[in-house]
Amino acid sequence: MARKTDDPNAPKPRLTVDLAGQVALVTGASRGIGRAVAAALGRCGARVACAARNVEKLHETVATITAAGGAAEAFPCDVTQGEDVQKLVDSLADGWGRLDILVNNAGITRDTLLARMSDEQWDEVIDTNLRGTFLFARAATRPMMQARYGRIINISSVSGIRGNPGQANYSASKAAVIGFSQTMARELGSRNVTVNVIAPGFVATDMTAVMPPAMLEEAIKKMVPLKRIGQPEEVADAVLFFASPSSGFITGQVLVVDGGFTV
Repeated sequence: MARKTDDPNAPKPRLTVDLAGQVALVTGASRGIGRAVAAALGRCGARVACAARNVEKLHETVATITAAGGAAEAFPCDVTQGEDVQKLVDSLADGWGRLDILVNNAGITRDTLLARMSDEQWDEVIDTNLRGTFLFARAATRPMMQARYGRIINISSVSGIRGNPGQANYSASKAAVIGFSQTMARELGSRNVTVNVIAPGFVATDMTAVMPPAMLEEAIKKMVPLKRIGQPEEVADAVLFFASPSSGFITGQVLVVDGGFTV
């Protein structure tokens, strides 16, 4: 009987798919889930366009991908500006020759109870989380439909499935992303473009980092059957599946990555 010699502290291998020759665009790629998704796509062979507003952190993402042997480029962009979004997508389709994968991940929170929520807090979250998703998806449909191939993955949230006190704006935006995606799936399916959604739960990102550690730990202990917080790379693994040819007969679906939170 062979003796087990694996180091339990060694990095675990991640999901791998073959995306060689494909072009991927990831919004909100400067941090958290977006950075993990961009890195995963680059690791699997895709040429990755990384979009976000934070230029410095965006270049850190690109450096991470290129240091690992991947190909990536930074595209500073405000996802709420339609003209800028269209120019970015057009430049990829023309300059890089194609656009195979779009991951709409850019998102913000402006949490407060509904009675205290300002018009600005509502509008800012809806503009980034929903309008940004709409603008990039609309721009990407033309090159994908012309190529008769595409993978659009929109990042929602468990807050868009069951709601969350203090997040009326965020929950509304993420619930709308689901309905929007399912409509897109029906419209684009005949052109071999799939549209799917990933709804993360508690994941170790800047959004959860603002919670007091004791409060976060208690919430996870009470509400998450797996009793731990998720990692951005675990969401990225789900993105890889939807981005791969293996998911070709799956569209309009919502994959919840939440450790059992919504069970």
